[in-house]
Amino acid sequence: MKYERFEDLPVWRAAIDLAHQVYALTRHEVFTQPGDLRDQLRRAALSVSNNIAEGFERGSTSELLAFLYIARGSAGEVRSMLHFVAECEESKHLRSQISDLKSLAESCSRQIRAWADSLQNSEIRGQRHLTDKTRREHESRRRADAFKQQIEKTLREARPQDYPPPNAE
Repeated sequence: MKYERFEDLPVWRAAIDLAHQVYALTRHEVFTQPGDLRDQLRRAALSVSNNIAEGFERGSTSELLAFLYIARGSAGEVRSMLHFVAECEESKHLRSQISDLKSLAESCSRQIRAWADSLQNSEIRGQRHLTDKTRREHESRRRADAFKQQIEKTLREARPQDYPPPNAE
């Protein structure tokens, strides 16, 4: 599936959910102690969705990848701080909520990693690099692949004895 807007990306929506839940958690009195844990946790949580959005809007695969890795790092930072908070005596009553948030941050991280892995193995250089020539080449390859699949299907139907079933070994 091709996404036209970052707002449609499931991973971006999960990251926004993470930020909302982190903001809700950090309204608790445990986070009113001196220091910047609350602010740092909020910034890191919001950084996940912001970096996904910025990378998506950049227009090149290499820049998108760079921002995805930053977003993934921010998700790790959120998990690390949540581990710290979970171990504090004052937050015992928040451990279930913290555990849920750690799981959500880890889910974001896994989704980002899978997306980055697929992009690294892609020939697509990004929207910014699309020209009329590259679009024609892509469409030509797509039509050639579809034609090849149709020929193979026709041959399988015409001479099934020459083609073993797909799952046969």
